[in-house]
Amino acid sequence: MLLVRVRENSFFTFLPSPKSPTTPNSSSYWVNRTFWSFTETSQKSMLTLHAVDAYPASTRYSLDVIDYSFAEMEGRGGRGRGRGRGDGGGGGSGWRGRGRGRGWGQPTQPWRPSNPVQQPSSNPVGQPVQRWVPNPVQQPQPPTIAPATAAPVGQPVQLWVPNPVQQPQRPTFVPATAATVELPTSSHHDKEAGDKRIPMRRPDKGGTNAVRSVSLRVNHFPVKFKSNRLIMHYDVDIKPEAPPKGRAVKISKATLYMIREKLCVDHPSQFPTSKIAYDGEKNIFSAVELPTGKFKVEISGGEEMKVCSFIVTINLVKQLELQKLSDYLSGVLSFVPRDILQGMDVVMKENPARHMISSGRSFYQFKDSGKDELGYGIIASRGFQHSLKPTAQGLSLCLDYSVVPFFNPISVLEFLKEHVRGFSLREFKRYRSKVEATLKGLKVRVTHRNTGQKFIIAGLTSQDTQNLSFLAEDPERKVLSKKVMLVDYFYEKYGKDIVHKDIPCLDVGKNNRNNYVPMEFCTLVEGQRYTKEILDKDAAQGLKREQLPTPVVRESKICAMVQANDGPCGGGIIDSFGIDVNKNMTALAGRVIGPPELKLGDPSEGKVNKLTVDKDKCQWNLVGKLVVKGIPVDHWAVVDFTAYEQYNRLNTGQFISGFIRRCGKLGIQMRNPLFCETANMYAFREFPVLQELLDKVYKKARCQLQILVCVMARRDAGYGYLKWFSETRLGMVTQCCLSSPANKASDQYLANLALKLNAKLGGSNVELIERLPRFEGEGHVMFIGADVNHPGSQNTTSPSIAAVVATVNWPAANRYAARIRPQAHRMEKIQNFGAMCLELVEAYVQANKVKPEKIVVFRDGVSEGQFDMVLNEELLDLKRAIQGGNYCPTITLIVARKRHLTRLFPKVNDRSFNGNVPPGTVVDTTVVHLSEFDFYLCSHYGTLGTSKPTHYHVLHDEHRFSSDQIQKLIYNLCFTFARCTKPVSLVPPVYYADLAAYRGRLYYDAIVAEVGASAATSSSVASPSSSSAGAWLNDRLYRLHGALENMMFFI
Repeated sequence: MLLVRVRENSFFTFLPSPKSPTTPNSSSYWVNRTFWSFTETSQKSMLTLHAVDAYPASTRYSLDVIDYSFAEMEGRGGRGRGRGRGDGGGGGSGWRGRGRGRGWGQPTQPWRPSNPVQQPSSNPVGQPVQRWVPNPVQQPQPPTIAPATAAPVGQPVQLWVPNPVQQPQRPTFVPATAATVELPTSSHHDKEAGDKRIPMRRPDKGGTNAVRSVSLRVNHFPVKFKSNRLIMHYDVDIKPEAPPKGRAVKISKATLYMIREKLCVDHPSQFPTSKIAYDGEKNIFSAVELPTGKFKVEISGGEEMKVCSFIVTINLVKQLELQKLSDYLSGVLSFVPRDILQGMDVVMKENPARHMISSGRSFYQFKDSGKDELGYGIIASRGFQHSLKPTAQGLSLCLDYSVVPFFNPISVLEFLKEHVRGFSLREFKRYRSKVEATLKGLKVRVTHRNTGQKFIIAGLTSQDTQNLSFLAEDPERKVLSKKVMLVDYFYEKYGKDIVHKDIPCLDVGKNNRNNYVPMEFCTLVEGQRYTKEILDKDAAQGLKREQLPTPVVRESKICAMVQANDGPCGGGIIDSFGIDVNKNMTALAGRVIGPPELKLGDPSEGKVNKLTVDKDKCQWNLVGKLVVKGIPVDHWAVVDFTAYEQYNRLNTGQFISGFIRRCGKLGIQMRNPLFCETANMYAFREFPVLQELLDKVYKKARCQLQILVCVMARRDAGYGYLKWFSETRLGMVTQCCLSSPANKASDQYLANLALKLNAKLGGSNVELIERLPRFEGEGHVMFIGADVNHPGSQNTTSPSIAAVVATVNWPAANRYAARIRPQAHRMEKIQNFGAMCLELVEAYVQANKVKPEKIVVFRDGVSEGQFDMVLNEELLDLKRAIQGGNYCPTITLIVARKRHLTRLFPKVNDRSFNGNVPPGTVVDTTVVHLSEFDFYLCSHYGTLGTSKPTHYHVLHDEHRFSSDQIQKLIYNLCFTFARCTKPVSLVPPVYYADLAAYRGRLYYDAIVAEVGASAATSSSVASPSSSSAGAWLNDRLYRLHGALENMMFFI
């Protein structure tokens, strides 16, 4: 047995390996299923990782050795099955046991280091040894070893090579008791054997395939920090000195910040403001040591500037050593020190938190220069969102420009005049319901006293202000006995004469206690988000212009925010922590992948037509071309919901004839509809009426409709009910469209409508000529996409909707089937992932009479913190569900993420017409992960604003893709999206999964209407295990009709 020390008090214990031949002055050992070779040279001793199992043949890692020693093995046998005899049946107590279990052999002698290894002369004694650190992009799995410290100069000793006869059949790694050393593991390891999967390493140095290169600037700003510094992490607990009776009241975030500020003011030497960062909740990070214990803080607020006392308890959590982050960035540590990143992230957010309004993870300006009026009492505020990212170039600050709508912080009466159409104080009663619905839940600040206290509007008073009264406390008898008119009270107490006495007051009370304040003494509090989906059309257009600046404008705004005094680098706070940010964007070279050749039909010859896409936009034109496979449409019908509308009424004859003619030009043969049913848009408001209409249409067509085209005068929430009832109850495919574009009947609009119709019925619009990279053989391949749709942030009970889609044809791989399931509120893990995938594999077998031999899974919507869940729960669920007998397909798992902050800005000579990067741009160096297999791909042509690349992260790969192969495969797939004639920004399996999950959300809305809101919003629905869980958790309500299970109804 060989014991090796690589840093002070940290050892490796190695058992000899009989499998690998020795070389002069070296011997091989097993550790965690990998071969390590111990080599003695005249200068130093080294450990070298050799190729084995999933490691590429070129893999080598070398670690300097401080000193080492040998000891004979004597310990109890391993656990498990074995042929040797001994404790546990896993082998004898000595070295010769032949068991296959896990042993914990201990050396018969204590650690006796041999003569220390001589270190290079360039390293003085006591200084860290300068060692070679593998490039994380090149190496698939760097070991987790802490930096070695230099040993005294000495002479190497002769290495004793053990007799192979005495070596065990399968030795195991025995961790030394002095310290725990984490060695690399592989995502390919068998989970059943107890190994935990981790994201796989990059298999190469990055891709090389390109038709040209592009010079880019990326919104990653390099961050330097002093690795010898400490950040002190403290837990802070704030409670009222005299807690209120009954239920504890949560202290607002604004009050918590006030308490923190007052603490620093009261004790400036102990709590220096410039050296403290607070996350607004429970954590303080400091550049200096802070006193711990309890501190009393008094702040003024409320009626009569009442003083409130709080007890602040501060306890040290830990000291964060920035050296660990430096070790991770240099490849010495394999795990991310997330606690350090969290602390540094709070430090970077401290300055903007003091000067800007925070909303979610973003910060916004409310100065006149940082906002734009959208009208109707709504403003667009400019700001940014940022985060710290460990990348291949080191630590980076990633910052992106952001614009969101807010309520304008103006007086309540002024806001009502702008926001409520036609509002007039003289006719207040006419607008009362609209006013109350608009104001309820908004925060207001009172202006009749100096406190500036904030309240939440609970509603309006039932009486006008001039008639309101309340019981006031009699100062002498201390009882509620004196009736006081509200108008008199405000005049006597505050010297305020109420002007608008003939309108109601705002009720800002809580806990069943009324608190009336006249509207004229209230202003809206800044920082209240407005839902952009309900913006007026003009306001929405104004917001869109602000949110989608050109790449040149966006780049300049990002740089300005990084340099701003109120930005993350201003205020001198980060300087106190030894952090420095380079104000220039990262420059790097990207690659442009060439587009694939496509296959369309040829109308002149009736055969496949080879298509080359546009060079710059990578788009193609359907003029004079056919789809690859058009489905004849013999049985279809139209429901005209505009027949009784005053405006936007459908020109039925023109639309039907134009649609049939355009379908024919595309090779989709379409007969005249069986009938055209007229209906009223009112049916979307009365679901029983809509259900009766759909039933009538279905029976009228003798249950043989291929598709029902529904023309609507405008968008309506009842659309979801139409889809749910048609697709889960009747088994009828529907295609909805609006009458306004249908009446214009442009060639492009009708062609897009035809593409959707053909795909829904099982046709093929476009295909790739060549097979996808890495899959040129005969075996069948299936692509799976998975996503979860969550309810809005204000919704606390609605379910999350999981959707899984998969291809059912090969090699075209452009037809998909979908499965939709509800699950617990805001749960990201797909609870029935394995079962849903098994159904889709069975659908593939039904269509092809053979099982897919290879499976590629694309997962959407998960953050880096959820990779472990995807790898060790969802992937395992998939394997357990589909593998069995002789069926064991190989699987690759890839996460696709659009919710990230990275943006690519091409230099002048490499820009497309609108300033964006060209389609096919790939970045897989510098700003990607240190060692894991990820890359950014911008596969689409951006027409509005700045293109956002998709971030792909390969977590698990049993197909051994190279960087070039997986990038080309994904890019080629982006050309197969069924309903457009250009590559899309997101790989189609994920795009379709997102559409299917949204369809499930529409189903839920319909189920609420069908079953009743009480069942769907009961308090018990938060737990799926509850026996009284709402009707939303009933899978049967979401299950597709059998006729639609394997069709693309969702596009």
